[in-house]
Amino acid sequence: MNILALEPWYTGSHKRFLDGLVEHSEHEVQTITMPGRFWRWRMEGGGVTLAKKVRSVVDDGFEPDLLFATDMVNLPAVLSLARPQLQNVPVVLYFHENQLTYPLPSDRERERAYSITNYLSALAADRVVFNSQSHFDEFIEALPQLLRDFPDFTNMHTVRDLREKSTVLHLGMDLQAHDEYRGTRTERTLHSTTPPVVLWNQRWEYDKNPSGFFQTMNRLDDAGVPFQLILAGKHFHEQPEEFEQAFERYAERILHYGYAEDFSEYSRLLHRADVVVSTAHHEFFGVAIQEAIYCGCHPLLPNRLSYPELIPESHHKPLLHAPILYEDEHDRFEILRGILEGDERPLPPKTLRKIPARLDWDSHVEHYDELFEEVAETQAVPA
Repeated sequence: MNILALEPWYTGSHKRFLDGLVEHSEHEVQTITMPGRFWRWRMEGGGVTLAKKVRSVVDDGFEPDLLFATDMVNLPAVLSLARPQLQNVPVVLYFHENQLTYPLPSDRERERAYSITNYLSALAADRVVFNSQSHFDEFIEALPQLLRDFPDFTNMHTVRDLREKSTVLHLGMDLQAHDEYRGTRTERTLHSTTPPVVLWNQRWEYDKNPSGFFQTMNRLDDAGVPFQLILAGKHFHEQPEEFEQAFERYAERILHYGYAEDFSEYSRLLHRADVVVSTAHHEFFGVAIQEAIYCGCHPLLPNRLSYPELIPESHHKPLLHAPILYEDEHDRFEILRGILEGDERPLPPKTLRKIPARLDWDSHVEHYDELFEEVAETQAVPA
């Protein structure tokens, strides 16, 4: 089967996802991409460029059996501007994130136009796919409020329509790429003379709540709890001041500070850490956390967002190891303190690796291929 994949934000986790799909799918996947910058313009005018590229690819001989697009694609624009080339081609729309619920700083108002683009794209698709159940739930919950803001013709019935044609399929990841660096993990107990290493490998942005993370670390430090830090993750022009303050306070205990451009460097950092902590206010999926778990970091995560569904229920209320899911700031502090002081027993790396292993493309891709085949067969136009 020929699949034409559109990605106007070809960078970061979007790029790694698409590259993994191309490499592992049993189908022929032809990609059309745009550089990952100017996200507003990608949603406003990117459809014109994507449609032009679609026309070129199809006119050159590639006959798609399915169109696969992601959430920044203005799907109605693409379909209308490439009508001859995409006539009767079924469409799968994949939501990495969405503009109805994407978290905003307190001083910024939501721009409704981008939410409407997501809404119309979802209506135009034959199947809508979300990367987590919590993502799907919050999208469906937010959609009625968007429609109620319309002065008339709210088309509230479309909420039901979208719910019925939506499904959840967790992200595919190239986790086995980290195996090459597994030998760099130091097998030691947290009772050794070397202080345990706490990892932050998420984006340095407000929605990941770095202030909450450093509040906990500062409390631990004030209580005399030993630790070292790895502060990785991508950051942009204006990084939260909490990181600069942390650098001043913990300079001698910071093993790495800043974005790790090279994959081998990044993987070695993950294998070097003992615990990975999330204090996120919002998370559609959580690629960075899954990577850290695979590399042997015991996770400490809020009991909400996408995390509970990605952690097996057998680890939700542990008896023999340190908790993974915490309820509030106090709970987070007490659990992390127990781990760092040796009172709580982290999961061994061998066990941790199994938690996200099912997401590795090597096995997970079959779920994507089955979805593509199902949509193509269901939407096929009789001869």
